[in-house]
Amino acid sequence: MDELGMPLLQHLEELRQRLIRVVIAVAVGVIAGMAAAEPVLKVLIAPLEGNLPQALSPTEGPAVYFKVAVVIGVVIAMPVIMYQIFQFVAPGLESNEKRYVLVGAPVASLCFALGVAFAATVLLPAAIPFLNGFLGDIVEHRYSIDYYMSFVSNILLWAGLVFETPLVMFFLAKLGVVTPQGFAQARRIVIVGAAVGAAIITPTVDPVNMMLVMGPFLLLYELGILLARFA
Repeated sequence: MDELGMPLLQHLEELRQRLIRVVIAVAVGVIAGMAAAEPVLKVLIAPLEGNLPQALSPTEGPAVYFKVAVVIGVVIAMPVIMYQIFQFVAPGLESNEKRYVLVGAPVASLCFALGVAFAATVLLPAAIPFLNGFLGDIVEHRYSIDYYMSFVSNILLWAGLVFETPLVMFFLAKLGVVTPQGFAQARRIVIVGAAVGAAIITPTVDPVNMMLVMGPFLLLYELGILLARFA
């Protein structure tokens, strides 16, 4: 019984140690995030074009500030978090699985970060003014800071996930779920879908703005097809 119990106890102790390191890393990240929270909030509020959001309670402003600080802290600590997870599961992985994790995790993190940056610098500045102007002659658009940041956070999250498309396509091809030819045959549907989405986000006759939104998604899909051929 002791021989069977010791490995479990050792795993639990290792898990405890790694969780402590993760908590410390997140705490340090949150402290740094508190310094960056206000500049980040200013960047995300900028698409409102001077129409500042409102705080509907005395604690709403500080609550949003600390939420942003925590998110920044987790992002800063993410390399440590991923490293601790990898070190914990590594003994149970095959050599080829370790290789996929070591390569895939940083690439996935980079893709997600690029998606968030794209949403913050392209999608939101294009979408928010349009939404604010919708029915502008009969509706006064006012938002609470908590509601607005929740909306923005969802956009950033989904954009980050969309930018994972090439990796998802690669692994689907690797598992044999979809072939590269199947992805290529669906290209027209993807182009139409991207065009419709871009037209909704940037409802103007300016093709430049439309391509700024549409182009990256098409490039991601083409990159996914290319990666699928190497799966």
